[in-house]
Amino acid sequence: MNKLRTAFAATAAAALGLAALAAAPAQAAAQPAFLSAAQMPVSSTPWTATQVFTGVPENGGALCAPYKIPAQNSRYREFTTELDTNGVQITTVARTEADAVKLVDTLRAALAGCGALLERQNPGLHAVSAYHGKLAVEEGAWVYSLDTADPQIGNTDIHLFSVGRDGRTVTFVRWGQMGDLKDAPLAAFRTTAKTAVNKLW
Repeated sequence: MNKLRTAFAATAAAALGLAALAAAPAQAAAQPAFLSAAQMPVSSTPWTATQVFTGVPENGGALCAPYKIPAQNSRYREFTTELDTNGVQITTVARTEADAVKLVDTLRAALAGCGALLERQNPGLHAVSAYHGKLAVEEGAWVYSLDTADPQIGNTDIHLFSVGRDGRTVTFVRWGQMGDLKDAPLAAFRTTAKTAVNKLW
């Protein structure tokens, strides 16, 4: 009888253990990591970073590449300083590696042609896009710039961009402020772009 009770107790304990495992919430799938504020190019005032949001930013998500990055399976973080310097990182996990390659190609084409497109859309605006090479990190990261001047308003703006890939994960980084390309921290941005890809996984 004692052996029967012991066996019954062991079976009940095992059943309870299985039930507890079934009731436990499933562990959340790992997500790509994002840049921190301190990993943006050094500015005269400190960077601040938002939390990481689901989807893409409003108005299509990315300057020079609006509506190119799908909101599904994408997340983003925005960066600002006190002197109108700003930035954003958008990361998306594509369904397959082939889809990720296609997204990189789409974004690179949009960045390369951005200046000419903006001039067509905004008569009087001067906009020049430039390619600044490929970085050796994972499957690669590509750096571009956009230099704009609006004679009617009298202001100039410079933006730096990178598109990088690690497997089927693609990350897009933008940095921008008032000024010209000569004022931009291109070398430091290359470091930020490499860090963005290295941090993904």
